[in-house]
Amino acid sequence: MTTSTFEYHTPTSVADALALLSSHGDGAKLLAGGHSLIPIMKLRLAEPEVLIDLAKIASLSGIAEADGGLAIGPMTTYYELMTSDLVSAKAPVLGEAAGLVADVQVRNRGTIGGSVAHADPAGDLPGVLLALGARFEATSPTGTRTIEADDMFVDLLTTALEPNEILTGIFVPTTPAAAYEKIANKASRYAIVGVCAVLTVEGGKCIAARVGVNGTGPTAVRAAGSETALVGSSLDADSIKAAASVAADGIDALSDVHASDEYRIHLTMVSAQRAITKAAERAG
Repeated sequence: MTTSTFEYHTPTSVADALALLSSHGDGAKLLAGGHSLIPIMKLRLAEPEVLIDLAKIASLSGIAEADGGLAIGPMTTYYELMTSDLVSAKAPVLGEAAGLVADVQVRNRGTIGGSVAHADPAGDLPGVLLALGARFEATSPTGTRTIEADDMFVDLLTTALEPNEILTGIFVPTTPAAAYEKIANKASRYAIVGVCAVLTVEGGKCIAARVGVNGTGPTAVRAAGSETALVGSSLDADSIKAAASVAADGIDALSDVHASDEYRIHLTMVSAQRAITKAAERAG
């Protein structure tokens, strides 16, 4: 199928993009990599009157060191995350997760900001960024604000971004030991379930843990029960299994042709055990 007709704009600055967004209101959509928006436009599930392509805004791309971590432009592609020496040094799990996204074509065009703003429950990066404790910069005509990862992902395909805001920056702190494990749909490579575990270990004990889950429910969430169980543990096989067993607690699991809600809960526990085990091994 083909899309409905629309105007197409390619601003070269955030200010110009915001002006276009403000002038066209609800009829406008921002275009990042396009791998989520264009397919639903072809199905006529979305029929924007105006597309504002962010690809030519140089300030929205790139990876740099900042505040001991990484400042990542939202238009940075999955491929750039995969191949970045800075990402490999500061937050390698982010590059690893990007390498598991879809296929070569999608990784070359798809962007980290598009993944965040679209908030697909089956997307890989929202759960990973949640576990990493990322911060997001959102810019509107009235200024810029910071959104913590814990507040960003609100519901199915819904984030804390306001209609007049553009995601203009992503900060990722330097990561201790971390790992991401997912059970992927064989055709699309979307995550049926994905779990990212980030562990801080001192003296043989886990002193901090963040566990992000995507695919299980309508939005990426932290597995609070697993985090609580991990802190203070020695990360032996029994404690890891116990922590993984509550990874899906409190999540309203999805049920579809790919997996029932019960199976998704089971896969969440399996993925959590694998991710925590790998992160513990990386912690030494």
